Amino acid sequence: MSHRILRMQRIGFQWEMENPFLFCAHHKDDYPKGNEQQEPVVSLTGRQLGEDFAIKDGFRMYHGTKIPGFPMHPHRGFETVTVVTKGFVDHFDSHGASGRYGNGDVQWLTTGSGCQHAEMFPLVSMTEDNPLELFQIWLNLPAKDKFTPPDYKMLWSEDIPEILVGPEYGANSKIRIIAGSFAGQVGLRPCEASYAANPQSKVGIFLIEMTPYAEINLEVVSPTLNRNLYFYQGEGKITIGSSTIPSSTRVKLDGNSEINIVNGADTSYMLLLEGEPINEPVVSYGPFVMNTEQEIRQAFSDHQHTHFGGWPWSRTDPINPRESGRYAKYLDGREEKR
Repeated sequence: MSHRILRMQRIGFQWEMENPFLFCAHHKDDYPKGNEQQEPVVSLTGRQLGEDFAIKDGFRMYHGTKIPGFPMHPHRGFETVTVVTKGFVDHFDSHGASGRYGNGDVQWLTTGSGCQHAEMFPLVSMTEDNPLELFQIWLNLPAKDKFTPPDYKMLWSEDIPEILVGPEYGANSKIRIIAGSFAGQVGLRPCEASYAANPQSKVGIFLIEMTPYAEINLEVVSPTLNRNLYFYQGEGKITIGSSTIPSSTRVKLDGNSEINIVNGADTSYMLLLEGEPINEPVVSYGPFVMNTEQEIRQAFSDHQHTHFGGWPWSRTDPINPRESGRYAKYLDGREEKR
């Protein structure tokens, strides 16, 4: 194994993370056509509705019972970064914000002192199938920011920087910069209280698509940087140094070395996550990530008594009208439409 590779392991639906990242799930579901209510047209008989995490007929319902997704649930103390490559997500939260995003959009949500939200996957098309692919990444917050007021920001697909790396004619790589910088190109700014908003955190989130035989180089950053490459999709293999790596593999890389990645004969898809660790205790329990056990107990108590702002919506699994299109309504009442 190359000295630049510190560890390799196989990955599945939920991936092992490294500080400052906490969690990442790769959702990929082949949803069928939707009906008038944006629900699957196929029968849901035989599913463990409410806890449906097994692929059946090509998809999962997750915690949804009529519409797939994640009905109302609380968070405190960290951030969710939801990167949607296909399909749509409807967002509603306890502070009155809402939205619909997808097909390349990214939602950056700083949960901070606490919020409840719902993330539903409406099947918008009645005439075609509704495939969904997204990555939900949890990024920790340092203790000083864990009680920041909740905030969210949309990084719209049209605005997210995307660069081609390689020769003008020939094999190249497409890098989509969700956070951080790559080859001198800087990504959009996240929420103000985000750990990623501090340049010293060196947080990078990059979607990488490599055409056959393409090459990319990752620059030296620092000896303390945690850098992980998730080769999540591809029929072929990639090469780093003397190591040949198959698809569905996590590769922990040295953040203090230049890394040369060479693709094989097939298109390869990767997610690169990197950042300086938050050197503080991490105590997590379900939807809360704090620094001490006492803070976890307090989070449960606060949620029980305040519901983090309540729930202003008529149902726990709300969705937007089919024709709503992509939009965001923020906590301050501002609206964006795309």
